[in-house]
Amino acid sequence: MSLSHALLGLLAVQPRSGYELTKAFAADLGRYAWQAGHTSIYPELARLAERGHVTVTEEGARGSRTYSVTPEGYAELREWVLTPRRRGKVRNEEVLRMFLLSALEPADALVVLRRIVEHAAEEGTRLRKIMDDVPAAIPPGADGFGYLAAEFGARQFEAVHGWAQWAIGKLEAAEAESA
Repeated sequence: MSLSHALLGLLAVQPRSGYELTKAFAADLGRYAWQAGHTSIYPELARLAERGHVTVTEEGARGSRTYSVTPEGYAELREWVLTPRRRGKVRNEEVLRMFLLSALEPADALVVLRRIVEHAAEEGTRLRKIMDDVPAAIPPGADGFGYLAAEFGARQFEAVHGWAQWAIGKLEAAEAESA
């Protein structure tokens, strides 16, 4: 994924200023999906404008600009979302850590796994509490997409939680056999 696609998506939902985009990345988007600060957002907005993917629709006080996605930008976003993920370079730090657990002493591996159990439970519970305020039917527009993303995240945390508990059980059983 790229920052440009995240920005196009946010602007496709509603026009925003660079400041508002920075706030969106500082909230749940940055916490769960993609982190970006103003030092990367503003230059990327300039690149998107050069490519004709966004346009400035309003200029405010102190040089504030509100950006909107153009039809070309929406087409780029749509193409990216609809294209299956390429399996080129993969960089997933969490999966790499799990590959490397076997390099640790079993007691240290268990510490890591117990932290994962705790973190997944806390974050899953946090998302579920947020989602409790949403009506049973998926709301239209941006709120509905946020609900779908939150449900995806909650289910991921539940899956990770279950996996980590399973892994703890496997390591404890292996230790018991070798004792």
